[in-house]
Amino acid sequence: MMNQLREWWTLRPEEEARSADNPLTPLSESQRRKTLPLLTLAFGWGFLVTGLLTGGALGKGMSFWPDAVQSSFYGNLANFAIGAVVGYMGYKTACNSGLLYRLVYGRVGAYLPVLFIALLTIGWQGIVVGAFGFAWAQDFDSPAFYTIALLAGILFTVTTYYGVKALEWVSVPSVVVLVAVGLYSIDLNVGQAGGWDAFLLLSSSKAASADNPMSVLGGVNAVIGSWIVGAVVMAEYTRFARRAWVAIAIPFIVLIIAQWFLQIVGALGSVVYGGDGDFTSYLREQAGWIALLGVVGMSVALWTTGDANLYLPVIQTSSIMRRPRRVMTVICGLLGTLLGLGIYQYFLTWIGTLAIIVPPLIGPVIAHYYIVERGRMDAGSDSGLPVANWAALLAYPLGLASYFLAPEWLVPALSGLAGSMAAYLILHYALRSGRN
Repeated sequence: MMNQLREWWTLRPEEEARSADNPLTPLSESQRRKTLPLLTLAFGWGFLVTGLLTGGALGKGMSFWPDAVQSSFYGNLANFAIGAVVGYMGYKTACNSGLLYRLVYGRVGAYLPVLFIALLTIGWQGIVVGAFGFAWAQDFDSPAFYTIALLAGILFTVTTYYGVKALEWVSVPSVVVLVAVGLYSIDLNVGQAGGWDAFLLLSSSKAASADNPMSVLGGVNAVIGSWIVGAVVMAEYTRFARRAWVAIAIPFIVLIIAQWFLQIVGALGSVVYGGDGDFTSYLREQAGWIALLGVVGMSVALWTTGDANLYLPVIQTSSIMRRPRRVMTVICGLLGTLLGLGIYQYFLTWIGTLAIIVPPLIGPVIAHYYIVERGRMDAGSDSGLPVANWAALLAYPLGLASYFLAPEWLVPALSGLAGSMAAYLILHYALRSGRN
């Protein structure tokens, strides 16, 4: 038994490098994947319940048109721009995020961003686990919630254990079912309000009397926070792309199509029915098969996104901590499952925190690849890598500071990103000049 456990725990670099997921080195051309499965996976990943919840918050805090729609679009556009920039790096270098951070932050310095983002993505896994439990139990305290959430966490862990191939298989049915349920929800909400004009009047009335009104800038920041982690780790999926347009299409599908669609559905639902925008709550009031379709559709979507979110910290931690992917799948899956029993209720606080702490982490990587190296970064060799790149490590707290110093006209999350990029370039060239 001990020998089997030791065998399971032990890293075999050659075996990992030959696997379809290969967390340790840049992918070979033969390990890149076909276009259709990747784009289907992007749809499945993009249909994350956070879109509904974020849209629900927008619908409760501002008028649907134009404020909520504009906040959703601009926030997703900002995340798409970041995701496209990061995704293109993943495509060109064939590297996952852990390898990219290692190349920029240094061999040991990379532990800061990788472990930080891994903890945050494990938190996202917890959000999805909790959402699965809530979709069926409709509360957070019953034995049914805890039982279903635990079973969901185990399900996500088992399927992610089989890697990107399993993620592609799960994503196909979720896209079909959730699009159908989402379109039905839109028609239902507008019909319940008495038509489009009546809906807009209802939305304006509720926004005027909202307990916690939200500005458009605040809405944009909330939308950015809801998916900034996904944008920052886009390389995990775009590294598999065989063509540049596929690497750009993945974040476009995730953010401009899937998330915007879900945020609109969530905003409509919160205006008409109240609540957080999760359509499983109000579809239960419809005929039996509609209620079942809503819960099943949400469950399939959560299965896809649970797997996709768990895959992110697994690849990053496996890359930087030099552990087999199977080991990190079990560890991260168990941690996310335990978090799922209590974190879902604090969704808005969670995404607000992410909008603060995540963007400055990727700033040095973007600045180094596009400006310092001009897109010619050698991703295939560790030779010459420092133990720690102090310019990158010091740029992060300076980027955090710029979040809180953002002018009123600028979204704070973007201020944090821009601040860390500028700080990295200044420190990089200053330190290089000092060494010369």
